[in-house]
Amino acid sequence: MASSLIDHLVEYRGIESNYTDAWGKAATIDPNTKQKLLGVMGYDVDDAEKLQVQADEDVKTSWLNPLNPVQVLRTGDTIQLALRLPIELVNDQYLIRIMTEQGDNLSHALTPVDEQLINVIHIDGIEFQEYLIDLPFGLPLGYHELALTIDDDEIANMRLIMAPKSCYKPKTIIDGNKIWGLSVQLYCLRSEHNWGVGDFSDLAYLLEKAAKQGAQFVGLNPIHALYPANPDACSPYGPSSRRWLNFIYIDVTALDGYQSAETQHIVDDANFQRELASARANELVDYPAVTRLKLQALSAIFEYQNSQYLNKNTKLNKAFKAFVEEGGESLQTLAVYDALQENLAAQGKPSWGWPVFPAEFSDFQKPAVARFIKKNATRVKFFLWLQWQAALQLAAANEVAAANNMCIGLYRDLAVGVSEGSAEIWGNKDLYCTNASVGAPPDVLGPLGQNWGLPPMDPEKLYQQRYQPIIDLFSANMQATGALRIDHVMALLRLWWVVKGDSAKQGGYVYYPVDDLLAILALESHKNQSLVIGEDLGTVPEEIRDKLADNGVYSYRVFFFEQAKDGGFYSPGHYPTQSMSTLTTHDMPTLTGYWHCYDLELGKELGLYPTEEILQELFVSRHENKQAILDTLHAHKSVGDEIGIDVNYVGMSTALNFGMQKHMAGGSSELLSLQLEDWLQMDKPVNIPGTFKEYPNWQRKLTRNLQGIFDDPMLNELALSLTEARKNAST
Repeated sequence: MASSLIDHLVEYRGIESNYTDAWGKAATIDPNTKQKLLGVMGYDVDDAEKLQVQADEDVKTSWLNPLNPVQVLRTGDTIQLALRLPIELVNDQYLIRIMTEQGDNLSHALTPVDEQLINVIHIDGIEFQEYLIDLPFGLPLGYHELALTIDDDEIANMRLIMAPKSCYKPKTIIDGNKIWGLSVQLYCLRSEHNWGVGDFSDLAYLLEKAAKQGAQFVGLNPIHALYPANPDACSPYGPSSRRWLNFIYIDVTALDGYQSAETQHIVDDANFQRELASARANELVDYPAVTRLKLQALSAIFEYQNSQYLNKNTKLNKAFKAFVEEGGESLQTLAVYDALQENLAAQGKPSWGWPVFPAEFSDFQKPAVARFIKKNATRVKFFLWLQWQAALQLAAANEVAAANNMCIGLYRDLAVGVSEGSAEIWGNKDLYCTNASVGAPPDVLGPLGQNWGLPPMDPEKLYQQRYQPIIDLFSANMQATGALRIDHVMALLRLWWVVKGDSAKQGGYVYYPVDDLLAILALESHKNQSLVIGEDLGTVPEEIRDKLADNGVYSYRVFFFEQAKDGGFYSPGHYPTQSMSTLTTHDMPTLTGYWHCYDLELGKELGLYPTEEILQELFVSRHENKQAILDTLHAHKSVGDEIGIDVNYVGMSTALNFGMQKHMAGGSSELLSLQLEDWLQMDKPVNIPGTFKEYPNWQRKLTRNLQGIFDDPMLNELALSLTEARKNAST
């Protein structure tokens, strides 16, 4: 095998050779790993001749396309594009036509040989020349279509994207105001009316109450579509589709048709009521039970609406059809997938995801799938309807935020990927490298590294698809929100790929077109007036933090990670202004859990630490960190004398808990996010990274009903203190 060809392809496909790990040490990617990564990208690395043919074909394919698939520009950039043609065609006159997103037509005539020659190559004995073309006009923001024509015949086309310099910011923040809000997992909300899982009506209630206490946003963990026929797959970070919503959050009782006789007959049944009472009382979300109950009731409500409105020429039907049309193939794919998976499960056939579907159903484009759609049209329509209802209820919740003058309102969270058996991959397999998964190298949160089971997008295929998949993701997740948090925002720069069968620490970094992706993010941010927060924790190169800041993306600053080399904790007053600060995250222990080392004890029980020595080092480090926290809290007068200064005699208390939250509120970050779990002084974590079934991840509920939370005088006083501290911190 010619190592020079492997090295060339490694560089060409953006596979990194060296990186700096989470502890600041230089690390090298194993050459064997790089070769395997090329393999999952589709290269035949075990056959030198075939590999050379593939490499030559890459070059040939590029040169045989006169234009690149897409070009991304920023406001003020000169519009230049590369044009490639055989030498015998470079003396002809061509016309470039641009149709702007706004509907305007622009044109420019050119003869390639008169432009700047930048490259020459020979393919099959024919000389090809590449020219740099300057277009003499500006373009507005948006997605524009460019066509290259000769004698009115189109010979090539491309997409031109014109983006702003940076992401959108609300005026109140530009004016110097610092704000706070709450972050929650929607499923964990308890209320007097929900069906054992938080719903969009609970969210609307939370927004209204939080706004009255001075909060300017409520942040949600991902509410992406999961698997109605496989409810145990409940991780919000392993969705079926990131463009669509989890139907489980629909408030069934709020729908037209809930009071119909057919629906009430189902709901009033003694067994139904018994299961519903159990789901409500359970300390954990019983996803199978809740899903079963909601699907029964929703199916009846759909039948009512379908007969009353959706089979007639009604306003409601027109709105539904418009929603389906706008959702396009992506929405259709999800609805068909859900109906098919349900059908296979009902027959007792393997159905956890498309990799185990019968061969005839293994791809959305298969003829058997088209026949299934025709035969099961009503059930497919039901799953389309579920997405419509979920979108309507989410929008209604966001309207509550707007009515209460929250400057951000809702902010959503975009997961880094979809699970292996997802509808998103089923409908666009060409985009994904399904023999690999993304994750993280060893770091503080995961000493053994992490493998998230999420196949990565192939950056080259994403480029060939004119970035449409990423455009759709950003746009969909910014709808009905005022901000978007991007989980593992380093994915815009690079992702840690792990080949199937390898451990997480055996992975390697693959780079993505970060400048293009950030430009698209900025464009969608302005289109949707959505502020953007990037979760930049873990192994983060400084280059991405600087780039994110320049693009107006808010950094994510977690108090426990903001630590100096001497062990002291940085004052929140020294955090970047353009950041969202927080005490804890969904992957960390709660304040109570942290202080009493419950997370370390759980980790020991679950076997997360390779040796007892490592565990004891973590206990020692935690003890030292807690003392440093007490030192900084007292130095800033964030806690009173009732809190001792010696960690050996200080347990977690309401005063210490609230003091830490007020400490953060006085900081310089423009955004402050606090978790409801810490308001309630809960001890168990939401999620333990590196576990699957060992711990009930993504199932734990809050310990109190929403109504009780906002009737609590101590919590109301805390909220008022946070609001006042944020005002005092504002410029």
